[in-house]
Amino acid sequence: MIEKMKWLREPEDYKITEKCIEVTTMPYTDLWQRTYYHFRNDNAPVLQMETDDKFFSFIVKTDFTDSHHRFDQCGIVMYLDSENWLKASVEYENDKFQHLGSVVTNHGYSDWATTAIPADVKQMWYRFSRREDDYCIECSYDGKDFSQMRVCHMWEGAGTISFGTYACSPEDSSFKAVFTDMQITDCAWKAHDGQQPD
Repeated sequence: MIEKMKWLREPEDYKITEKCIEVTTMPYTDLWQRTYYHFRNDNAPVLQMETDDKFFSFIVKTDFTDSHHRFDQCGIVMYLDSENWLKASVEYENDKFQHLGSVVTNHGYSDWATTAIPADVKQMWYRFSRREDDYCIECSYDGKDFSQMRVCHMWEGAGTISFGTYACSPEDSSFKAVFTDMQITDCAWKAHDGQQPD
C-alpha cells in the first residue's frame, strides 16, 4: 500500500519502509482555512494515494510519543485541494490534556470538533470510511474497538479522491510522527438501517 502513496509537499526529514512511515515535522506547518481565526494555512506535508472506489475503509495507527508542543499533530487526511479536505488527529495541548478531533473543510471554510483526552495517550488508531460522497471518521485506542468521531458530507468528494496521512507543527516546534499498521478493507461503515431516504 505504501508504494502507492505520493507526497503533497514532501517534508525535509522522513523515512519510509514497507510497514512504517516516519515524518519529522517542520515548524509553522498546518492545514486550516479561514473560519474563526481568519487565517489560511496550507503547507502541511501529506502522503496519500488516489482511488475512485466509492465504498471502502482505510485504517492506520499513529504514534506521537515525541509530540511536546502546543498543536503538534498527526493523523489521517483526505486532501482534495486547498479548500476541500478533512483531517483527524490528536493535537498536543499541555502536560495534562490533548485534543482528539477532526476538521472538515468544504469550499474554503474549516470547522473543528474536539474532545479532551489525557496527555499520557501516545497512540491512536483511525478508520476513515467512504460511502460515495459521505464519509465517516472513527478512532480507537487498541485498533479493535472503534468509536465514531464524525460523519460528514464532502461537496467535492463524489469522484476520485486522495487520502492518507499527515503530520505538522503549527507553532515553532518539530516532532517525529510514526504511522504503521495501514490497511484498506471493505467499507466498515454500514448502510443506514433506520429512516428511509426521502
